[in-house]
Amino acid sequence: MKILLTAVNAKYIHSNLAVYSLKAYANAYAGGENNIELAEYTINHRVDEILQDLFKKKPDILAFSCYIWNMDIIEKLLPDLAKVLPGTKIWAGGPEVSYDAEEFLQEHPEVTGVMAGEGEETFCELVQGKNPKQIKGLIFRDNEGKILRTPSRPCMDMDRLPFPYNGLEELENRIIYYESSRGCPFSCSYCLSSIDKSVRFRSTETVKRELQFFLNHKVPQVKFVDRTFNCRHSHSLELWRYIKEHDNGITNFHFEIAADILNEEELAVLESMRPGLVQLEIGVQSTNLQTIKEIDRVMDFEHLKAIVKRLQRAENIHLHLDLIAGLPWEDYESFVNSFNDVYNLHPEQLQLGFLKVLKGSKMHQKAQEYGICYHTDPVYEVFSTRWISYEEILRLKDVEEMLEVYYNSNQFANTVRYLEKEFETPYRMFEELAMFHAEKGYSGQKISRQARFEILREFIRSRTEETVYDELLLLDLYLRENSKSRPEWAPDLSIYKKTVYEFFGREEEKRKFLPDYEGRSAKQLMHMTHMEKFGTDICETGVEGEHWILFDYRRRNPLTQDAYIQDVSEGVKNDD
Repeated sequence: MKILLTAVNAKYIHSNLAVYSLKAYANAYAGGENNIELAEYTINHRVDEILQDLFKKKPDILAFSCYIWNMDIIEKLLPDLAKVLPGTKIWAGGPEVSYDAEEFLQEHPEVTGVMAGEGEETFCELVQGKNPKQIKGLIFRDNEGKILRTPSRPCMDMDRLPFPYNGLEELENRIIYYESSRGCPFSCSYCLSSIDKSVRFRSTETVKRELQFFLNHKVPQVKFVDRTFNCRHSHSLELWRYIKEHDNGITNFHFEIAADILNEEELAVLESMRPGLVQLEIGVQSTNLQTIKEIDRVMDFEHLKAIVKRLQRAENIHLHLDLIAGLPWEDYESFVNSFNDVYNLHPEQLQLGFLKVLKGSKMHQKAQEYGICYHTDPVYEVFSTRWISYEEILRLKDVEEMLEVYYNSNQFANTVRYLEKEFETPYRMFEELAMFHAEKGYSGQKISRQARFEILREFIRSRTEETVYDELLLLDLYLRENSKSRPEWAPDLSIYKKTVYEFFGREEEKRKFLPDYEGRSAKQLMHMTHMEKFGTDICETGVEGEHWILFDYRRRNPLTQDAYIQDVSEGVKNDD
């Protein structure tokens, strides 16, 4: 019997931990020879492409992992799968079908059943061929077509879970997901994790052994899916210490944490880590106290702010802060205040997300009370509430796009940071950028990176003639890449060709500024790096006048990926 576990991911770089875990558990405990295969696609695949590929695999049992981002595609696939694979039993699992499984089965007669809740043990018993009536956690059709529900399955012992990855060949160039705990101690009303309050952990010794597998294979990034990684201090502290002590210089670990509950020991370990070893995602969601209380969240923003600033002083951790628009008691003005509060912390990433009314959550139950109007189909995103209109949500959408392009991309960091002074608030800057894009017809267009610089310059010039912006734009342009296409507004450096070549000739001989380029000729050094002449003191050396800046693309900031820069003015003058 051939069983196919199928995932449709949001992006190619993503992977689906659920199907890997189901397969590993069944292989470990089902006994016998189990022909279980995995098939992963993305939402960018055409439905017919997925259909054809699934048909060619000819599974006897086909199981889908269902989430809000892939449900639309899966529901389009189901009727046609039943036509081309009439003998195949189709099962579904995951949060998007667990809450209203009976309704889902009524809408999709081609589906045999739903595995609700944690699926490893349920799937394993299906693989073993047990009678579905004797398997906990199932909602299914019997032979007469009647929909039956078995008792819910209790939460499982996390240490019974085998390591989900045998090899990593199929996951090359993709983010690898990992969990060391399930459940969440908090009760945020918009989140499904609040339903499962029994937080369970894998033993730290087990986790260490599994993390070492990633370290040995020099995996670029491991993303923990734990809802609040640091909710048990002994757990997070021991694992962070292990990661620090066994750092391979390459692997990065991503954690979702509650920053305001970090203790002194945890902070000390985090501050001592290699730059880029870990990145932390912190859900602020709102700074409106009434909103925080209404969504059953516990968060002291002033304390959180102090923790964030302390972590930033260490200059070694990529910080990702989240906001959610559309929460109860948050009107447009209140959200703008929340945005400015969080933006002024200047994290590496600021995600402006929109409330999604998930089936089974407390927010779903209180949607009518809050006057929440939201998408009928996944992803159930908010249109409006008692406090914020659809028109205002659309304004926030426009600001979100500008935030992604000009802030979260980190391609315009120096220019945007300096530009803030031109506006009353950071939010107003992005709002006016959005209006400028709309007025000029740039909204919704595919725009190249170089053109983005031109557009930002055009926007700046509509407000100020201050010439320093041209230099800041050049700095940002070359910090990220050695662009061979020089912008029209950049000064002509061809008159300095001899000066630059002489500098690299001396560098070939002495390696004063580029010690990592041993064996490279002057011509090669010129090609692999970039030199730019600035009229201002970009590197803040304290020396007035013109400055030559060398961009080294082999040495990059691990948090921003910016090239390492040096003021080499003295080297250009050959004043060694």
